[in-house]
Amino acid sequence: MNAMAAIAGVEAASTADISERLATHGQAASAEVARYLKGGAPFLDDLLTDYPSRGGKMLRPAICMANARVFGGDERAGVGCAAAIEILHNGLLIHDDIQDGSEVRRGRPTLHRLHGVALAINAGDALMFSALRPLIDALRPLGSGVAKQVIEATMTMARETAEGQALELGWRDRNVLELTQADYFRMALKKTAWMGMIWPSQLGLIVGSQGRADPKSVMRFGYFLGIAFQIEDDVRNLCDDPGYGKERNGDLYEAKRTLMLIHARAACGGADRQRLDAFLGLSREARSRDEVAWLCDLMVEKGSIEHGRAVGAAMAGAAMHEFSLAYAGLPPSEDLSFLAGLAPWVVSRP
Repeated sequence: MNAMAAIAGVEAASTADISERLATHGQAASAEVARYLKGGAPFLDDLLTDYPSRGGKMLRPAICMANARVFGGDERAGVGCAAAIEILHNGLLIHDDIQDGSEVRRGRPTLHRLHGVALAINAGDALMFSALRPLIDALRPLGSGVAKQVIEATMTMARETAEGQALELGWRDRNVLELTQADYFRMALKKTAWMGMIWPSQLGLIVGSQGRADPKSVMRFGYFLGIAFQIEDDVRNLCDDPGYGKERNGDLYEAKRTLMLIHARAACGGADRQRLDAFLGLSREARSRDEVAWLCDLMVEKGSIEHGRAVGAAMAGAAMHEFSLAYAGLPPSEDLSFLAGLAPWVVSRP
């Protein structure tokens, strides 16, 4: 039993159990997504179903559905919200890939590489609007009070996520160099944690409890879980990981200000600092493979990757503590164990 989970009397799910829960909730959400994306529009519908059909961890829908169940709802209470989350997420991924100049998504060429930027943007727009339908259908039987809470949580998430993306893009496009670990945490909270963990938890809590539980109670759990998840994602981008679905070192080619990059710049000086700053000032196309390899070596030399892993583990530990507070007193269940096991899982997931 995880020591932190024991505070709330909950045994954290194993990696195998988490994979099973992700598959179970993911299949239910995927079926709902497919139902809402049916159509026959040329140059559109095949693009709408492309990213969802590639699979994925289905973490966001699973977090939503698990919260709905542990806070008193049944399968139907959360699956519509989960489908809305997954549809919106895939629409944002299309736009993110264009903004980042990414080449690979879930092991295949990005949508804009396959179909061009214009059609890909249109598909991303359509997915984000399409997410409204399952959300509205899920809320209709729950009354205006619940709907108001969900809409408020969703609008907050939308603003926070846009601000986080703006920070990441602005730092890159304006070549901001003097950044700290705290700056990274702020960006990752907004860009990753709100959309990925806080909002799905809140939607599940609201619909599961029919508006009786406080959505703020799961915010800190989602915050630390999201930071741990983002750091681990950034680390995996720098390492040989056959399960990673994007191009290796893509974050370096895109000059993303990851925790490891911020650490490496702070840890070096002189010629290395000048060379790193010059690299960051180049366009993506001008960043050579040799310079990317040099930067990888610099991160290893300065202990930046190990630093990232250590901070990610600390954030996961903080998430476990916040779990013990947010979910204390709830009856034991497979979904509660799933949520308890997420913090250690995000930093050691397959």
